Amino acid sequence: MSSKPRVGFIGVGLMGHGMAKNILASGYELTIMGHKNRKPVTDLVKRGAREAKNAAALAKESDVIFLCVSSSAQVEELVRGKSGIAAGAAKGTIVVDTSTSDPTSTLELAAELKAVGVKLIDAPLGRTPKEAEEGRLNTFVGSDAKTLKQLRPLIETWAENIIHVGPLGNGHKIKLINNFIAMSYSAVWAEAYTACTMTGVDQQTLYDVVKAGGMYCGNFENMSKWVIGRDPKAHEFAIRNCLKDQRYFNNMIEASGMAAMVAPAVKQSYAMAVAKGDGERHMPMMSDVVGELNGIKFKK
Repeated sequence: MSSKPRVGFIGVGLMGHGMAKNILASGYELTIMGHKNRKPVTDLVKRGAREAKNAAALAKESDVIFLCVSSSAQVEELVRGKSGIAAGAAKGTIVVDTSTSDPTSTLELAAELKAVGVKLIDAPLGRTPKEAEEGRLNTFVGSDAKTLKQLRPLIETWAENIIHVGPLGNGHKIKLINNFIAMSYSAVWAEAYTACTMTGVDQQTLYDVVKAGGMYCGNFENMSKWVIGRDPKAHEFAIRNCLKDQRYFNNMIEASGMAAMVAPAVKQSYAMAVAKGDGERHMPMMSDVVGELNGIKFKK
């Protein structure tokens, strides 16, 4: 592989657009695959990217391929499909799955790709689309040290913090654990803010109390930006994706033999929201979901 590998990128949505934009801005040759939202595709093509008709065609033009999609089911189709990566990639190609994926699926796909001379590593993401546009994401990389060293200059185009978390699969495992923590707290904040209204306490008072104490964090700030400020961009992550991540997490810990009480309850909180028809709303809007279940409409 040359010092400036040819790069492929599949999934140029909320997170992927900023990542791909920063790869281009750093002088890498970039091929992208069409997205249901044409706006980011058109923007990246104007910036110099080429568009491939399918994953196989993209793989033929790429030395390193980034995936940034919503689920393992999508990753599996992109790799295994008739016009998928495995059908088009040359030996020595590296696939970097930045999605939040099921670790079991990740390990299975890695074995299949290894059989055709292609390496898979996992590098899921932290932070938000804002940091993606700024080139300041976090990433948790499951890889051998040699491959990470080889890819580090490329990953640094869109990541501020690159954390090597161990071998393949560990990236997706730690990402699920991290998301379990974040989504658990979001479910708690949603019920706490609803409790304020139900018991006659001003929501701003709760914000002031938490901000002054040890529980204050970015997760709470994002929730509050929506509950109090009604900022629709407070944290642009769909509730349906929260449920997907919690399903993956619960499957992972169940397979490990771990006994858990909180994790199933968190999963059911998001399952309830999706069943209610709120899957496309953003994570901080869980406050509205819980409020509505209790007959409360938060102020606009």
